[in-house]
Amino acid sequence: MRTSSLTGVTPVLTGSYTPDSGGDGPGIAALRLDPTTGHLSYDEVEPLPVSGASFLAAHPSLAVVYSTNETEAGTVSAVTRADDGTLSPLGDPMSSGGANPCHLTVHPGGEWLLTANYGSDTAPGTVAVHRLGADGGLLEPTDLVVHQGSGPVAGRQEGSHAHQVLVDPAGRFVLATDLGADAVFTYRLDTRTGTLERVAVNPMRAGSGPRHLAFSPDGDLVFSADELSSTVTCHRYDAATGVLTALSSVPATTAEDVANQPGGIVASPCGRFVWVTNRGADTVAAFRLAGNTLEPLGEVPAGGAWPRGLALVDGHLLVANQHSGSLAVLRVLDDGSLAQPHPPISAPSVVCALAL
Repeated sequence: MRTSSLTGVTPVLTGSYTPDSGGDGPGIAALRLDPTTGHLSYDEVEPLPVSGASFLAAHPSLAVVYSTNETEAGTVSAVTRADDGTLSPLGDPMSSGGANPCHLTVHPGGEWLLTANYGSDTAPGTVAVHRLGADGGLLEPTDLVVHQGSGPVAGRQEGSHAHQVLVDPAGRFVLATDLGADAVFTYRLDTRTGTLERVAVNPMRAGSGPRHLAFSPDGDLVFSADELSSTVTCHRYDAATGVLTALSSVPATTAEDVANQPGGIVASPCGRFVWVTNRGADTVAAFRLAGNTLEPLGEVPAGGAWPRGLALVDGHLLVANQHSGSLAVLRVLDDGSLAQPHPPISAPSVVCALAL
């Protein structure tokens, strides 16, 4: 879905925590990015008060966006975007099949929504599948898989915590990271029934806490942002089996004496660069791929505190700084390094950004 009511301007939606989900944001807000200058501004449309809108995903062919509603109750929402940018609910929220849904994605065919539920102290991480209607609306759930596993980090890994679900570049397998189980689960989605078949469990380094993945454009490599070990790991990906093999790992930040948790991770379309947000160091780090190793290119201030979501848009990185309530824009230079951020725009409790 790529639409704009203004020529040369890229529409952007942001998701934020709302008062009923521990934040003070509006839910989903509409902005526009000038790709030439990197200037961000708000659209003249009302934000849509979607509860706990911590992650957004667009339908591949319809003007529909899906949002997690990250609360203990756990729901997902569908939202339409009109030509003038107006946001409207598409049906009622539906159960996400678990507690605290934190990530979702639409299968490339546009018929299925996949949701990762982080879970809670008492509820395990799960991955849910919903059927989508011809208009993009949410229909019945068709499957729910429950993750099992734990790790050595006290207070974070007593049980499973699914944190991301994504489809590989070939559209063959579904990968789900689990921060609590130190694993990436590989599934095959039956596109007739909407059911998931587990085909591999990929163990990650103990205590690493894999949070998010990013594929290289050719699908041969996968990069993981490891929240609990504050590292970035390069993995070989076998597209025939869905198996990951760790190749190398580097620190996510050079900052010392700071408790750091990598958040968002993005790989460049050219396959040469990777960028990661650092919550704690409050930076965005750039890396160059040299063979199977990531080489640090340096890091710059994130333009706020606790940078969580990261989105690559028209040669710029949008950085959602949750604790400072600010959305910053970094320009990507030709060598993959980053320019200092533009003055950030106020965005209370912002946690993600999505370009349309």
